[in-house]
Amino acid sequence: MPARPSHLDPRLLRAFVTVAEELHFTRAASRLYVAQQALSRDVRRLERELGADLFVRTTRQVTLTADGERLLPHARRALQAQDDLLAAFGQARPLLVDLNSPGLSTGRRVLRAARALAPELELMARFESGLTWAASELLGGRLDASFGRFAGLPPALRAGLDQQPVRYERMAVVLPEAHPLAGLAEVPLGALAGETVYAGAGNDRTPEWTDLGRRLFEGRGIEVAPPAPLAVGDEEFERLIGRTGTPVLAVVDFPAMSSTVVRPLVDPVPLSPVSLVWRKGLVHPAFPALRRAAARLAAAEGWLDRPADGWIPDGDEKVMTS
Repeated sequence: MPARPSHLDPRLLRAFVTVAEELHFTRAASRLYVAQQALSRDVRRLERELGADLFVRTTRQVTLTADGERLLPHARRALQAQDDLLAAFGQARPLLVDLNSPGLSTGRRVLRAARALAPELELMARFESGLTWAASELLGGRLDASFGRFAGLPPALRAGLDQQPVRYERMAVVLPEAHPLAGLAEVPLGALAGETVYAGAGNDRTPEWTDLGRRLFEGRGIEVAPPAPLAVGDEEFERLIGRTGTPVLAVVDFPAMSSTVVRPLVDPVPLSPVSLVWRKGLVHPAFPALRRAAARLAAAEGWLDRPADGWIPDGDEKVMTS
């Protein structure tokens, strides 16, 4: 039996933890930005040093052995301790937080509060414009956290992710100023019957949002607008609305643009469920501050209080109360 090592290279532990989370060597290698052969070598080296098989590998799947299951919590704690040590000396990498869009407030406010809780650490904003797109970046290790409708993700993506409910965002409609409903302070959903409303159809970054729109409009005589060219930036989006006159499904804090108005939807009050989302097993010294900031803001602002006439899709409630 080989002698037990006096120390272990943190790189080997990180390789093991990543494969244990992905249960797939190719995905784990992509997440670590290394070649799959190099990752396999590191895992085999760790197994030799420990004198134990950590994974069962077949052509179809990768699973943890009993020794692998036993090692995993210890390896995570060791990596967390290393990250904490580096952070204490200003060497931690930034926590990459996707805010979806520069104009939306939920993620921006959580990030600002987290920076106040951990001023010695770097939390850096990214803008991926949709949780579905961000989810693949999270699983690939190119992002650390994002915000959005977790229940709207495909099960295969959800399986590798964790979430924390943050907010029910009130939904709204963006209307051209000349639209007949633009003069209303609030727009009843029934008033949109016969309208075609843009809900992001055709944008492969935001299918969870399009699905939310379809569920909201179903049975109410409202059509989802067909796919349109992706408008990137306020100027292009504003030009698209001005050219087509199509109402757009949004949330109430959607940034104001010239020649348009944002009106809350009522009767019922539709809500967009927002969670903080991250890949399972994420270890970073700034991440606890992000979670604390989200929880504190949700409690202080009543973000998770649902109005009596609030609407969310079937299936989302379980996610938001977990």
